[in-house]
Amino acid sequence: MIYTAIDVGASSGRVMVGELKEGKLDIQEVHRFTNGFIQREGHCFWDIDRLLKQILQGLQKVKALGHERCTVGIDTWAVDYVLLDEKGNRLREVISYRDGRTDHTIGKLERTLSRDIIYQKTGIQFQPFNTMYQLYEEDRELLKATDKIMMVPDYIGYCLTGKAVTEITNASTTQLLNVSTGKFDPELFEAVSVHEQQFAPLTEPGCELGMLRNDWFPDYDLPVCKVMTVATHDTASAVIAAPGINDSWAYISSGTWSLIGVENQTPILTDLALKYNYTNERGANSTIRFLKNIIGMWVIQQVRQQLQASYSFQQLAEEARKTEPFQQFVNLNDERFLNPDSMIEEIEHYCRETRQKIPRTAGELACCIYSNLAIIYAIAIKELETVTEKPIEQLHIIGGGARNDFLNQLTADMSGKAVYAGPIEATAIGNLLMQMIAAKEVKDIKEARQAVRHSYPIKVFTPNDIDRGTIIQSFRKNVMKALSKR
Repeated sequence: MIYTAIDVGASSGRVMVGELKEGKLDIQEVHRFTNGFIQREGHCFWDIDRLLKQILQGLQKVKALGHERCTVGIDTWAVDYVLLDEKGNRLREVISYRDGRTDHTIGKLERTLSRDIIYQKTGIQFQPFNTMYQLYEEDRELLKATDKIMMVPDYIGYCLTGKAVTEITNASTTQLLNVSTGKFDPELFEAVSVHEQQFAPLTEPGCELGMLRNDWFPDYDLPVCKVMTVATHDTASAVIAAPGINDSWAYISSGTWSLIGVENQTPILTDLALKYNYTNERGANSTIRFLKNIIGMWVIQQVRQQLQASYSFQQLAEEARKTEPFQQFVNLNDERFLNPDSMIEEIEHYCRETRQKIPRTAGELACCIYSNLAIIYAIAIKELETVTEKPIEQLHIIGGGARNDFLNQLTADMSGKAVYAGPIEATAIGNLLMQMIAAKEVKDIKEARQAVRHSYPIKVFTPNDIDRGTIIQSFRKNVMKALSKR
């Protein structure tokens, strides 16, 4: 059987086909396209219609390869949503989580509900762009006119099939799902002026959504497709493809964002988990992804766009390797780096404010970014071990960031852990594997991860002996210095 993954991230999307041959995965990229938000009328919007056209072009290419029938799974980024009227029409274009409308919303909502109450209900990390805060800032008249609120991947599935669901891995990122009951929390709904009827029924990964309505798209020659609800949050799909073996491993799903965490069976809602701002998101097979959201490759993506000379990411890593690491200590998780007018200027401002050497060349900028990502990763790993009370022996870096040997080695050096890099297309692979599990061609996630280990080379980076303690101490001092300048 042929399986098709529609995998759309915040910066790019792809349509991939795959099948299982003698216990090994055979996947092929059929179509790739760029993604990004558009700034208009003072807000940041996603071009959802363009994404749908690209997806249909990808599915048409699947048929052109000779695949008359296939199953399809859809995953995208989290937290953003679509507002629909009773006829299923969008009431407004989809606002991006990088929009500035929620910059101060956490504090506003805390006047009604404390952090402790929200965390005990949801177990979700406090990020200004969470769906809860976006809905809090939503136009009240628009919400009153809204018949359905759909997460982005669920909406794409709805556009293809006419069937509406709320897949639970993505629903958990809204900070509206009660982590104990597995259902939306009425008190949180009331706080943001929405009601349960505005959300489609919750569903788990691995369920059939419906058949692709080919008749709705007469301009495209499409295969016969059974659309499945996979783990629609891209990180949840990626974690399925993490090739860990026992309980002593953690992962970094490395893309536009870096999601660093472990897989648990139950949530952790302790004071320490709240203090370190860790999240308990739902994973496939009723697991909990206990993780922290770190800014990731967004910073280098923005710097690359702004550099006058044309550099590939590989070239930037090579230039960074020529520079001494840990020359600047920059808290890339600071909200100032979420969506600045100029990423290069924002890094320069930070270094100037904290009286540090300002990175000037492409290599210095890249080295600064990768060095500080490695420090932030190392701090998060230590926090994970403290909160979970379990040692981490292996760190699996999956996703596009697994290509970056320079950052992988810095991460091994700073964390003191062996780093295992790959697979690169983890999200699409996890999407495909979930379809295979649903079709009973793969028994379970354990067998799926075994197939990943058999199918892809995993590169290992062992830590060098460096003075990690001094580097982290210097980083923390500069973080406090930057905060004092505000």
